[in-house]
Amino acid sequence: MIPKKAKAGGRTTGLLYYLYGPGRANEHVDPHMVAAWDAGVLDPGRTDGTSIPVLASLLDAPVFALEGKTPDQHVYHVPVANDASDRILSDEEWADVAREIMDAAGIAPKGDPMGARWVAIRHDPQHIHIVATLARQDGRAPNIRRDMVKMQARARELEVKYGLRQLTSGDKTASRWPTTAEAEKAKRMGRDETPRTILQGRVREAAAGARSDAEFFGALERAGLRLKKRTAPDGAITGYTVALPGDRTGAGRAVWFSGSQLAPDLSLPRVRERWNGSTAQGPAGKVTSRADAWQLAAEHVHQAAAILGQAGDAAGAGEMVALSDLLTTYAAQAPTEVRQELRDAARAFERAGRAPTSRQMNSAACHHLQTAAQLLVMSSSLAANGSEAAAAITILVAVALAVVAAQRFHQAAQHRAQEQAAARAGAHLRAATEVAYGASTVSGQRRGSRATWQRTTMQPDGPALVETYAPVVRQAIPTVAARVLDEAAWPALAATLKQAESAGYDPARVLAEVAALRGFGDAESVAEVLVWRLQRRMETDTRNTSITEPTKPTTSRTQPAPEGTGTTGETRTPTKPKTTDEDGEEAPAGPITPPPVVSRGASIEATPLGGDDAPNFGDAVRQAVPEYASTVLADPASATLAAYLIKASGEGHPPAELLAEVAAARDLADADSVAQVLTWRLQGRLQRTGTTPPLPRATTSRRTTPTRPTQTPGERTAAERAAQEAALRRNQARGPRR
Repeated sequence: MIPKKAKAGGRTTGLLYYLYGPGRANEHVDPHMVAAWDAGVLDPGRTDGTSIPVLASLLDAPVFALEGKTPDQHVYHVPVANDASDRILSDEEWADVAREIMDAAGIAPKGDPMGARWVAIRHDPQHIHIVATLARQDGRAPNIRRDMVKMQARARELEVKYGLRQLTSGDKTASRWPTTAEAEKAKRMGRDETPRTILQGRVREAAAGARSDAEFFGALERAGLRLKKRTAPDGAITGYTVALPGDRTGAGRAVWFSGSQLAPDLSLPRVRERWNGSTAQGPAGKVTSRADAWQLAAEHVHQAAAILGQAGDAAGAGEMVALSDLLTTYAAQAPTEVRQELRDAARAFERAGRAPTSRQMNSAACHHLQTAAQLLVMSSSLAANGSEAAAAITILVAVALAVVAAQRFHQAAQHRAQEQAAARAGAHLRAATEVAYGASTVSGQRRGSRATWQRTTMQPDGPALVETYAPVVRQAIPTVAARVLDEAAWPALAATLKQAESAGYDPARVLAEVAALRGFGDAESVAEVLVWRLQRRMETDTRNTSITEPTKPTTSRTQPAPEGTGTTGETRTPTKPKTTDEDGEEAPAGPITPPPVVSRGASIEATPLGGDDAPNFGDAVRQAVPEYASTVLADPASATLAAYLIKASGEGHPPAELLAEVAAARDLADADSVAQVLTWRLQGRLQRTGTTPPLPRATTSRRTTPTRPTQTPGERTAAERAAQEAALRRNQARGPRR
């Protein structure tokens, strides 16, 4: 609900004739009075016994009785409007609203029979007009000091009372709205947007990609804007103004806007905060394609989303600015299919990027977001390689997560306007993601090029998948199963469960595990959340980072192992009893050794998988899966697969035979990434406790080696990993890490 004080006037009769009339474009419907200062006042719109001049004379009567000179502008006019999405209030409810607004403004305080006279007229379902005269009935002028502040505060109370959209009183972070004159001029010129709005977008894009004054001003000129710099006597640049070519006044002069006239955060001092004191640096390594740049940018956004808003209020406010800049930058570089939705998301998020507090742009999350923005700017000059659709989905999902984190930051800080802006941006991002999923399916990408983070889309066998995995959902998450099966994202969840089962997971168990991570109270789509968690789970299980205990995928295909046998096939002392799952099968007993890090460079095929007798990675793949060899070797996930084969070889497994074994476990024809699926299966195979070990096993609880002291599993694992990495460095030149 927005009460807006109009300009004071001097003709009560003229205003009443307009409000009771048809309007400028016949937009007034059923004009009538809903309330007045006295219950006995007749309505000229519905009563024959009175007229508009009579009503005007009744309103003006106290004006002529004022002590002293009669004011020229004595008509007090306040339109009160609801949002289009609000429910339609009744005449009785609007009458109560009018009385409350007049009380808050000081025109007619409650319980004061000598207050000023007023009427409330309704000619539209969603707003009323309150007309009053600035004269009390006791001959004094009403006290309307700070009337707008008081009316806005009362409107917030009325929003709660009547269940309307709850707005926030001004925190001085909103952009300036185009004036009516600007809107009419844009319509005459055939423009969809006013010059002010166009300039806001172009200046924001220039600021988002700049890292110095020179870059910022150069970007403005390249965007085709007219630019004037304001210079101090000492030569320092203190401000700027911009104008849109062709936008002129009636006298032929250009219409200039300063940065602060466009938006509070576009003044030159605010723009400079993006690079003054920032620790962001250019992306490390060489990026050769647009898809690679987008994938790397998505990684930075994911890291930023994980820590967004955790460095304090000032740092959090700076991170909101960086995220707003990132959205603006990506909207300009994104594929055509989602560009408009992303522009709408960036525009909606602008208010969320302006927290009503001081800001600092030197946090780790801010660094990640600025680096991602630089990668996006750089991507415009890189060549395409056919993987842009998958990369677009990757970064869309990452940005959507960051926007959710931003919304929670504003919610915790009680920045209601910013929280609502982030929510609107999130809705646009979800729409863009759905469009991108459809575009990636239609484009028919080659296998192995889809992003690891991508949510699985519906395939032609979707109806069969839905029927197959519906019982799984009812078994794993019975409390929310009905809601999930009724959501639009349920087919995508079914396809993701099939992907997980192809990788060796028990779909019911892994679904129950990811569902138990956190509740779904604030989720708009439980199915979408579960798809995201399953993808994160599978990706985390294969991530080639140097952690000591990677997340272990659950599998129902485990077999009992002899006592004293570790998960890597070596003899060790059991550290704890084996656990048994609900099906009576034994779960993995302990951690496995992470694979060595393999850089995916030009020599990935020549990567040795062990000693002199072991084949290299390319030969092992061609021998084990000849029909998928070219796809696997071209897949970015092949580096992780090579790392696990090196690990398996170090434990005594023949790499080519082991790879052929896991490939034959299930058909790979429907795999989005053959290398990724093989990696998941290989990890599950190495974790399996029932595998026949290639090395001799002891049945005793302890083993004594005469040549060296007994080592714990953790010490042995670290030594083996160090040896493998040293061997890899000797035999292969390391390329840039992905």
